[in-house]
Amino acid sequence: MASRLKEKYKNEVVPALMERFQYKNIMEVPKLEKIVLNMGIGGAKDNPKALESAVNEMALISGQRPVVTHAKKSIANFKLRAGMKVGVKVTLRGDKMYDFLDKLMNISLPRVRDFRGVSSSSFDGRGNYALGIREQLIFPEIDYDMVEGIRGMDIVIVTTAKTDEEAKVFLELMGMPFRK
Repeated sequence: MASRLKEKYKNEVVPALMERFQYKNIMEVPKLEKIVLNMGIGGAKDNPKALESAVNEMALISGQRPVVTHAKKSIANFKLRAGMKVGVKVTLRGDKMYDFLDKLMNISLPRVRDFRGVSSSSFDGRGNYALGIREQLIFPEIDYDMVEGIRGMDIVIVTTAKTDEEAKVFLELMGMPFRK
């Protein structure tokens, strides 16, 4: 069973983008490449249990086992040495990516307090969109009583769009709630 968002992309988004940007070939139409979720854990060096709970939460949110990330350099001011565990990340592709984006746009983001839409200035110049979330509680899979500490995360949506304008129109058509 293909995801709802994938069907929407094929049936609505592709024809609309073909018309808007006058693409000659269907392969020129921007599409989702991957979604990367990253959670940095500041207190992981003092509290190994924090890392474990972050891994479990990230696995619940993404439906996939996360990779533990390590520090590249030593930073004395942060009491950090190269090779220490500092966070977890997941790269979603294929159907899981579409399911996650669908869930993010239609269930999780509207649950944010005082939500007025996501910023439209978070594009990187190459058609990718980054979004920060302050707390992991907006995801329906996270049980409020099981949470040890509130952690934020970064979500990067990587598209094949050449420009930010193309990427913005693409994400708007997919249903991303941009601020008006």
